[in-house]
Amino acid sequence: MLTIRLCCYCLLSLLLINIALAQPISKETLQKSVTNALPKLENTYLHFHQNPELSQQEKQTSKIIADKLSALGFNVTQNVGGYGVVALYKNGAGPTIMIRSDMDALPITEETGKTYASTKTALDKHNNPVGIMHACGHDIHMTVLLGAAEQLIKFKNNWAGTLMLVAQGAEEIGAGANAMLKEGLFEKFMLPNEIIALHVSADLAAGTVGVIEGPAMASVDSIDITVKGIGGHGAYPQMTKDPIVLASRIVLALQTIASREISPLEPNVMTVGAINGGSKYNVIPDEVTLQLTLRSYDPEVKKQQIAALKRLVKGIALSAGLPNNLMPDVIVNGTETSTSPVYNDPILNKKVTQALVEELGENDVKTVEPVMAGEDFGLYGLTPDQRPITLFWLGAVDPIKYKKNQQSDEKLPSLHSSQFAPDYPLTIATGVKAMTATAISLFTH
Repeated sequence: MLTIRLCCYCLLSLLLINIALAQPISKETLQKSVTNALPKLENTYLHFHQNPELSQQEKQTSKIIADKLSALGFNVTQNVGGYGVVALYKNGAGPTIMIRSDMDALPITEETGKTYASTKTALDKHNNPVGIMHACGHDIHMTVLLGAAEQLIKFKNNWAGTLMLVAQGAEEIGAGANAMLKEGLFEKFMLPNEIIALHVSADLAAGTVGVIEGPAMASVDSIDITVKGIGGHGAYPQMTKDPIVLASRIVLALQTIASREISPLEPNVMTVGAINGGSKYNVIPDEVTLQLTLRSYDPEVKKQQIAALKRLVKGIALSAGLPNNLMPDVIVNGTETSTSPVYNDPILNKKVTQALVEELGENDVKTVEPVMAGEDFGLYGLTPDQRPITLFWLGAVDPIKYKKNQQSDEKLPSLHSSQFAPDYPLTIATGVKAMTATAISLFTH
């Protein structure tokens, strides 16, 4: 009889513990805790912002993240797939929830005029000095990751399972996620049940977030085209095969792929981002190079884009009378890897949206449209394990500026702009609350 009573007591105790773990943190409690942590988080953000590092050079950035997570009690591994950081915190039996942040900055000289603006420079892949700037908000992403980690440890009695934090480099060149997965992220560490991330938005007011179900961001493929010709004197064009003219014809012809070869119901973009050739006013060069990106949501559309591009480029070269040995070279994803589309799992997206609404309020959770920007976060959901992923947008625009902008035709600085300057205190606070509440909700539902 005593044994039965003890067993019943143990079962009741376990039940009460599980009920306690399932209790969400009140909005007031989390708000107060994040407010208290904000001054330290702002200092962390400013350090990241003023000390940006380019893709595959994130050595010091990753060390800061690793040290801070180690101090919180995480089991941390550095240099995973480059300078990637994996941090695990096991907090009893339960699901494994992965939160991912990127770390790398862009070769852009900051022109925000802020007192804390980045003045860092580095050498690019061509050995040329360039300014460096967190023009895509990765400094916010890292700060939110650290802030959410701190809150989740502080309130660890409110959830159970394994918290898996991933700080990934080389997102801007589409290489970081692939490198970490190839090094065995899910095999050597943990296979998460669900994976979440956020990305700052230059189109939403700080204090709000944006959610979307299904296709959220596009696949991105980089294309290098070398247009060959026969150079010569500018006074005797009849003696040449001018690659500048050919390249110009190609640029215009490529625009017909989206408008005339792919269904207008299938979103797709083809952008020529660079055209280089020639050295002097009166010299026709031997070659011109083009750099393009192709974007779509559907893999079949991507195949159609690439096939049409190769056909048009070759056809234009043939029409100019170029011999076979001077056909253009078309290289797909030569110096930069491709990025898969980000597909927000509908079931996980609904859970994330519900958690965000409960924490921030329905008015501050906006349903947004998919974008043609790329993000290698999508790869984490495309492994053979097919883990569900969801990325939500974190508003970063000063609310007053945002409101004024809605009443005018003036354009806000976009992501990757030298003038992009988030309202970082409100953005960070909102991001930490949103990510913390979402993670706890996923752990307990």
